[in-house]
Amino acid sequence: MGVTTFPGNPEIPLKLRKNTRARRMTLRISRVDGGVTLTVPRGVSERDALAFAAEKRDWVVGHLSKQATPEHVGPGQRLEVCGQPFEVVQGTGRRLSVSDGHISLPAPVETGRIHLLAWLKEQARAELTRASDHYAQRLGRRYTRLTLRDTRSRWGSCSSAGALMYSWRLILAPKPVLEYVAAHEVAHLQEMNHSADFWRVVDQLYGPHREARDWLRHEGPKLHRFRFDA
Repeated sequence: MGVTTFPGNPEIPLKLRKNTRARRMTLRISRVDGGVTLTVPRGVSERDALAFAAEKRDWVVGHLSKQATPEHVGPGQRLEVCGQPFEVVQGTGRRLSVSDGHISLPAPVETGRIHLLAWLKEQARAELTRASDHYAQRLGRRYTRLTLRDTRSRWGSCSSAGALMYSWRLILAPKPVLEYVAAHEVAHLQEMNHSADFWRVVDQLYGPHREARDWLRHEGPKLHRFRFDA
């Protein structure tokens, strides 16, 4: 088993994943990239798996149609950076500049995207370092290092060694959401689990967090629609 397609037009890539512990076939659509995965238990043939998927095609198409389409960032794009609105414009200089609610990109567009991505990551590192330092100090704990990645399955993590990792795309989320993720991961420095004690630490550091969690669940996947490649 591997990658195939749903029959019909348009063709939709379908990943078949064998799982000997699965009890039934399950079809899932990634909220991040729209990837469709069919988990198949032992003893089910690929033919039967594809027949099952074909029965669910309308459901898959319906869900995919609701997902945000990728947007290549460039002049005319509007972005929110830590909750502050900006318009991306084409500049005349060789470097990116930021002023009066505008982000001016150097030419050509492809180069401008590279500069913009680097700037966004700089802002993300500064904000997430500030927030992590703040919450770690309040908790009386220290983290060992902080790294940024473009993760699709999680917004942050904390290792047993105290290393924090965040998605740089959090800089595109409202500031309270970024703050919540930082508080969440710093709380793991004390509670390496998601027990009731852990959530009490989160509440102690951040306060009521349901709104931020709900935003990440419903709006967070849309942050991955912004593309900075050529």
